[in-house]
Amino acid sequence: MEKILIVDDNPAILDALSLLLEIHNFTVVTASTPFEAIQAVQYQRISLVIQDMNFTADTTSGEEGKALFYDLRDINPLLPIILITAWTELATAVELVKAGAADYLPKPWDDTKLLTCINNLLELGKAKQQNETFARHQQEREDSIKTANLVGLIYKSTAMEHIVNLAIQVAKSDISVLITGPNGSGKERIAQIVQANSLLADHPFITVNAGALPNELIEAELFGAEAGAYTGITKQRIGRFEAADGGTLFLDEIGNLPLSGQMKLLRILQTGEFERLGSTQTRKVNVRVISATNEDLTHAIKAGHFREDLYYRLNVIELNLPSLADRPDDILALVAHFLPHRSVSLSTEKALLAHPWPGNVRELENACKRAAVLKPTGNIELADFGLNVDTTKATSPKSEPTKHDIELAMREHQGVIAKVARHFGLSRQALYRRLDKFKIDY
Repeated sequence: MEKILIVDDNPAILDALSLLLEIHNFTVVTASTPFEAIQAVQYQRISLVIQDMNFTADTTSGEEGKALFYDLRDINPLLPIILITAWTELATAVELVKAGAADYLPKPWDDTKLLTCINNLLELGKAKQQNETFARHQQEREDSIKTANLVGLIYKSTAMEHIVNLAIQVAKSDISVLITGPNGSGKERIAQIVQANSLLADHPFITVNAGALPNELIEAELFGAEAGAYTGITKQRIGRFEAADGGTLFLDEIGNLPLSGQMKLLRILQTGEFERLGSTQTRKVNVRVISATNEDLTHAIKAGHFREDLYYRLNVIELNLPSLADRPDDILALVAHFLPHRSVSLSTEKALLAHPWPGNVRELENACKRAAVLKPTGNIELADFGLNVDTTKATSPKSEPTKHDIELAMREHQGVIAKVARHFGLSRQALYRRLDKFKIDY
């Protein structure tokens, strides 16, 4: 329950207000002097204060209440304070309201008005506290990103900001991280961010793409092999786990690991122990594992292609990267990065925003490289990117959306700015300008 402090030197007023508030399920703390009030606010979790303006007999100036108000404000600037005042202190009460007091009520007060005022102020106080907390956390995240090593990652979308914040947060621990998302969306770059901001930043960071190796070589690649362990190997081979000892191993396309390799991987994650192929000697390493996949591993588990116990070992924290089409705010930022000091026409920008980018960031980077080679100078047009799109549809300008159009789109896309902007072929900043112009809440 909310705790309300009542400050008054009149016991009858303290009793009357206490009874009223307790009937309405508030916890009440009373104080007869400014000193007692200050002690209560300093050492208890007070949600709201109702204070008189005078605490000494035959005093009507309101100066004591004024001093108490400022003392309480110094302790907690967000604490709602209601002033109970006689007509002689009305001018002082108005002055304090301008200085930040929540409200004032004359004596004798109206119970209904007082309760309404209290409930409104408590709700407002909760909202302010939530806003303060959100703003503080947002500032902490921004500060964290400013000081973090982002290994050259370029992004503007809130979706990627969330992923980056989470990557930086989990980097300080030694838990396993599973990075999921479509091909070309930047999973390896996120793995590098985790490594670069971890306590292992100066230790080995070894990468192995399980999807690029034949099944019969994956185990040798991960765990090593002795000479003669299989046809064609004439000398001892050090595996990636040994190479990453004391550091981090990034296992890309983990869903392609065969079941026999999955069993050995589970063992090394549990114990740190393994044997090279062709050897009976048990070796021990200390390696943090970051894995990535574009597959739905839960579906692979149901199909019997992936071990459920291994999945939960790898997936202590999951970082799920959205496709580039689902974070359109990043598209033009990436184009500017891949094509520095080059100009792209407005119609081309709209076409790039409308393109589905099945190859994600990798496809966009390749398209920009192509444009830079084929058009080394001058403005870059859509044809220079070599995209397989309906240029007529993509480049034809859309009519300027009306206020009604934007309101309908906001409802349709549940207020998700990125989706609404893409709906109109606008950048996020351009949509914000129109929202402000039409005074549409967002």
